[in-house]
Amino acid sequence: MIDQFATLIHQRKICESVYELKLELDQEVSFLPGQFVEIQLDGYFLRRPISICDVKQKTITLLYKVVGHGTKYMSFLEEGKRIKVLGPCGNGFDTSICLQTIKLVGGGIGIPPLYYLAKKCIEKGIQVEVILGFNTKSEVFYEQEFLDLGCKVAVTTVDGSYQNKGLVTSLLEENDYVCTCGPYPMLKAISNLVKDGQYSLEARMGCGFGACMGCSIQTRSGSKRVCKEGPVFLQKEVLW
Repeated sequence: MIDQFATLIHQRKICESVYELKLELDQEVSFLPGQFVEIQLDGYFLRRPISICDVKQKTITLLYKVVGHGTKYMSFLEEGKRIKVLGPCGNGFDTSICLQTIKLVGGGIGIPPLYYLAKKCIEKGIQVEVILGFNTKSEVFYEQEFLDLGCKVAVTTVDGSYQNKGLVTSLLEENDYVCTCGPYPMLKAISNLVKDGQYSLEARMGCGFGACMGCSIQTRSGSKRVCKEGPVFLQKEVLW
């Protein structure tokens, strides 16, 4: 992990409560899909953990949802703002164990890390199908971005206001190999349906680098920290 400064070069609202933020790092760093950074905000003691959505040399793209005072503060940051960034944090997705055809399944703000994963999979010749899950049409984002990568994309909305009505699990089959990120109930439902995959877990983090143990989960090999040993775990590891 490297603690460094970055310059905000672009920010835009992409849908209801969700923002796209681009930062140019002072020092180029290699990231794996599924890793995250910790953002230091002026006047806030705890850093904000945000998944990496995309990486281009020293520029990283982050997507975040406004859910509290810290992320609300972030939404007002302007171009040129200098921000302290710690990363890369955690362990990401392992593309070397993915099957030749995979399904990337994202729920809400769990979608961003799957974009960078899709890029890396396509570079390796892996066929990528993407399932994006939302509550309603106004929350849909990054559908076109995945299509532009060459992915096959399906969208589900709980209320049926856009494309497929229902949950992401309605578009999965038992033999699918999945890489997924989203709310815990969604991940658990997917694990009950498919045989194998990699799961990026969401958790409230105190320190974000393994010191406080506040984001621990139970696995078949004991307690593990989402921020340190995760956020990506193999399906067979997690005690759902």
